[in-house]
Amino acid sequence: METVVRAMADRLRHRGPDDAGTWIDEAAGIAFGHRRLSIVDLSPAGHQPMASASGRYVICFNGEIYNFLDLRGELEAKGQRFRGHSDTEVMLAAVETWGVLAALQRLIGMFAFALWDRRERVLMLARDHLGIKPLYWAVSDGSFLFASELKAFRAHPRWRPTIDRDAVAAYMRFGYVPVPHSIWREARKLAPGALLTLRPGAEPEIVPYWSFAEVDASPIEMNDEEATEALDALLRDAVRRQMVADVPLGAFLSGGIDSSTVVALMQAQSDRAVKTFAIGFNEAGYDEAPHAKAVARHLGADHTELYVTSDQALGVVPHLTEWYDEPFADSSQIPTYLVSKLARQHVTVTLSGDGGDENFGGYNRYFYGVQFWNKIRRVPPPVRSLIRHAVTAVPTGVWDVAGHVIPARRRPALFGDKVHKAARSLTLSRPEEIYRRLVSQWQEPNELVIGGTEPRGLLWDESLKDRVPDFFSRMQYLDTLTYLPDDILTKVDRASMAVSLESRVPFLDHRVVEFARRLPHRMKERGGKGKWLLREVLGRYVPRGLIERPKMGFGVPIDHWLRGPLADWADALLSPAALARHGLLRPEPVQAAWAAHRSGAQNMQYPLWTVLMLQDWLNREAKA
Repeated sequence: METVVRAMADRLRHRGPDDAGTWIDEAAGIAFGHRRLSIVDLSPAGHQPMASASGRYVICFNGEIYNFLDLRGELEAKGQRFRGHSDTEVMLAAVETWGVLAALQRLIGMFAFALWDRRERVLMLARDHLGIKPLYWAVSDGSFLFASELKAFRAHPRWRPTIDRDAVAAYMRFGYVPVPHSIWREARKLAPGALLTLRPGAEPEIVPYWSFAEVDASPIEMNDEEATEALDALLRDAVRRQMVADVPLGAFLSGGIDSSTVVALMQAQSDRAVKTFAIGFNEAGYDEAPHAKAVARHLGADHTELYVTSDQALGVVPHLTEWYDEPFADSSQIPTYLVSKLARQHVTVTLSGDGGDENFGGYNRYFYGVQFWNKIRRVPPPVRSLIRHAVTAVPTGVWDVAGHVIPARRRPALFGDKVHKAARSLTLSRPEEIYRRLVSQWQEPNELVIGGTEPRGLLWDESLKDRVPDFFSRMQYLDTLTYLPDDILTKVDRASMAVSLESRVPFLDHRVVEFARRLPHRMKERGGKGKWLLREVLGRYVPRGLIERPKMGFGVPIDHWLRGPLADWADALLSPAALARHGLLRPEPVQAAWAAHRSGAQNMQYPLWTVLMLQDWLNREAKA
């Protein structure tokens, strides 16, 4: 057992290169293995797995608890004594004092942990409120396994995985495998805000200790100034708590609203220049580095930027499936890894602006979705069908050129691609269908995946429109429960952990999320712009002229690369023979998409990238 659990933990060495430990109870048949990235309390007193003071509980914990000092004070007042100053020790004392559920409800942080109750012989797994940290569990050949990443299961001799074709169908729609599924039938992701309990001889029981669906959504009763002050104070507190570390700390900075707000609040509470990091690309339409540099200069940050060549970016591609463990197709994983690698040369912890769009209404699709629905619902369906065929008959490249009649500050990136997407949505009959199309890579995955039936999750829940009547807010709600944990947070966690960098997300302090849920629409969107209230907060620290520009996203020119330096690689993976070798996808629609993209008739980068990441993952698995 010692050899196995150590081997499993060593598969995750990149997540924790500083220390390693195991704890085993042979009689109970349980073993914990841990790899540590030392952030708070670098001494042996922070070593894991860690036992509670009484010896009843043993924990294996990944993440950070940002209010651990407050909790420690409460616990000391109740008679608890501490050996070191780690948050792990405070968590154990909290469990001993209040019980697991009550302790979870007091935590502010990002975490995934396994907790063994030696007295009751009960195993508990928990994941943080929003799903910042990953946690997988599996039952294979009579063994119950759990880990931060799927690759740890490979080291267990009883791991016998089989591909879940239904999960593949879901992946082909979203570009990620959604909770609770994984690419393997035998493995599951624990949902955000959930506690799993495993008792002897019983099936795992999963209950929520916090649910975004249950968060109070009644509008706050504040005027604009009061709301701005309240959000400023709340974000300041969230950022201040996340700046606690015993190692060097910095921030990702794109120069957009979210990351600029985080850096501004860091600098406002620091007596030294905050270290900030950005990467730039020479390709037009993808370079945010000048914006980041301007914001950093205004705030007085210690800024580092790196302009990445296409060769450097392309060099990341062969490693993606190794880092992500299961197919994952958000191509911004490439720049996320590159900026993480840059930051890791200087710091061990970074703060990022992830979660700002979901909380405060920043994604372009929120505006396009509402505006689009309000316009098309009045147009007769036959007319909509004619318009759709006329618009999509014009190649995306031609629309890109035509888009130059729109001023650059108002023209969205990938204009032609967005025109085609809008046209293909013209024949939809309900707003939910518009959202589903906007977030889908392949519109009919069941017709693409051989033997796979897509699981129908939250996006098909007809009762949702009764609980969240406003379409704008409904899209935010869906993103928070699906796209945020399964795409954004997965992308950042794997990319940063690949270089042993901890990434923290102040906007996902659950108190911030709960506050944002109560914002009325007028505090999210005004004058056709999103994140109104967040812009008001940022305006206290940064001149509006530095951050008022169209949203760019954090992408790379995959569309051009697939017609250029990645063409041969893609051609090999997308050939009928390569697709037939694995027997998961029907070749005809894939080949049609590839031909349309290479000819320039359509920009099919997103559906093609989904197939390419699956094919590359399958090739890696075949060699494993």
